[in-house]
Amino acid sequence: MTTINERQDEIIEEFQGFDDWMDKYQLLIDMGNEQEPLDEKYKTEQNLIDGCQSRVWLQADYQDGRIHFQAESDALIVKGIVALLIRVLDGATPQEILDADLYFIEQIGLREHLSPTRSNGLLAMVKQMRMYALAFSAK
Repeated sequence: MTTINERQDEIIEEFQGFDDWMDKYQLLIDMGNEQEPLDEKYKTEQNLIDGCQSRVWLQADYQDGRIHFQAESDALIVKGIVALLIRVLDGATPQEILDADLYFIEQIGLREHLSPTRSNGLLAMVKQMRMYALAFSAK
């Protein structure tokens, strides 16, 4: 199994293939579209992330000491951002998630190219994923 940092490095490499931000947005949208749709039963108020302008549902399941994330958003770019976060953190242990330095966000230039509301949404998603990790690490 690859580490969180190996997965971040893969993403950084993929994004380095594009100079133009329109192409990077397209890559994000494609990543979001490739994601499995979230089961309707998980689209609950409880799974909605606070602090996101668009609606984002995040479901976390804990199996064999690892956390598995599923998510969906009704906004294309946000869906892509969630897909990236899941790609990096899915299947990691709670401790790995809590210790992770998500440097890929800066490296691919995501933070500077997102609107302030989307940037806040990104931080809210990361925070929510860490909250799940914290909750599961206590079990």
